[in-house]
Amino acid sequence: MPAREDYFAVMFENDKLVYLDQTKLPTEEEYVETDDVERIAEAIERLEVRGAPQLGVVGAYGFALGLKRDPSNAAAERAYRRLVETRPTAVNLKWALDRAMEEYRRGSEDDAYDRLVAFAAALHRDDAEKCRRIGENGLAMFKKRSTALTHCNTGKLATGGDGTAFSVLKTAHERGMLKYVYADETRPLLQGSRLTAYELDKSGVPFSILADNAAATLFQRGEIDLVVVGADRIAANGDAANKIGTYNLAVLCAYHDVPFYIAAPTSTIDASIASGEEIPIERRDGEEVRTFRGTRVADKRHDAYNPAFDVTPAELIAGIATERALHEPPYRFER
Repeated sequence: MPAREDYFAVMFENDKLVYLDQTKLPTEEEYVETDDVERIAEAIERLEVRGAPQLGVVGAYGFALGLKRDPSNAAAERAYRRLVETRPTAVNLKWALDRAMEEYRRGSEDDAYDRLVAFAAALHRDDAEKCRRIGENGLAMFKKRSTALTHCNTGKLATGGDGTAFSVLKTAHERGMLKYVYADETRPLLQGSRLTAYELDKSGVPFSILADNAAATLFQRGEIDLVVVGADRIAANGDAANKIGTYNLAVLCAYHDVPFYIAAPTSTIDASIASGEEIPIERRDGEEVRTFRGTRVADKRHDAYNPAFDVTPAELIAGIATERALHEPPYRFER
C-alpha cells in the first residue's frame, strides 16, 4: 500500500477493486480489496467511496466484477440494479452504468468480463484527464492571487484523477494564483475536515478548516475572493445539486458580491432535466446527525432532518468549469 506521502483512492489490480475507505480518514489509511459487487454497493451506500465522478468509476468496475463469475444477462441486470439504486442524486453513477450496460450488450457473454474491465479502466483514465482539464479551465476564475473557500470534498477521494474543484485549487496553487483555502467542515459527516484537509495537506496547499457556521464572518470581513465547489448533478439550465450547505455559500456570495463557481465534468450534467426542481434529493438516516463514529451527540428519540444535498439556482453561479471550458451564464447544456 502507498506510503504516507503518496495515496490513491481507487485502483483495479489482480481482478479486484482496491479502494481507500474514506470513513476511516484522516486517522487511518485503510485499503479494502474486493471482487464482490454486493460489497462494492455497500461501500457506496456507506460512503466508503464517494464523490460523483468517483462513483461513476467505481460503479463501472463494480458492474464488471458482477460478471466475473457469471456473465449472463440476468447477472448483468442484477449488478446494474443493485449499483444504480445505491445513490439516487449523483448522476455520474447512472451515466457510467448505462454506458457499461451498452458495452455489455454490444458483444457476447464469452468475453463480457474482460470487455467491461477494459471499459471501466478507460473510463477511469478519461476521468483523470478530465480532472486535469477542469483544473486548467478553472484558472480563469482567478483574477488575482486569491483566498478561496470550498465545501465538501472534490479531490482524488471524489474522482478518478486530481479532482474537480480541488483540481482548480491545486492548479491555481501550482501557478501562484492561490494564496489560501478555507475548507468547510461539511456537517454532518465532516467530508471537509476529514477529507479535504487531508488532501490539501498532502498537496502542500496552505489552509484552515472552517466550521460551516463561521463562513459568513469571513465574507463579512472581506477575506474570501471566490468560492469553488463540485456538483453531483447539474440540470440543463445550470441549477446544480451539491453537498448540503452549498446553497448557503451561494447566498452569502450573492449578498457579498463574491463569485460562486462550480467545477464538474460534463458527465455530471443531466440535460434530460430542465431545472433543479427535478433533481431527486437523497434523504439519509437521521443517525448520521444524532451520532458520529459511534458516539451519540443527540437523543435517539429526536427526529433529524438529513438531506444529503441542496440545489443552487443557476442565477447564483458565476461560472461552471468542465473539461471543455469555463461556462458562463446563461447556461444551456446539452449532453
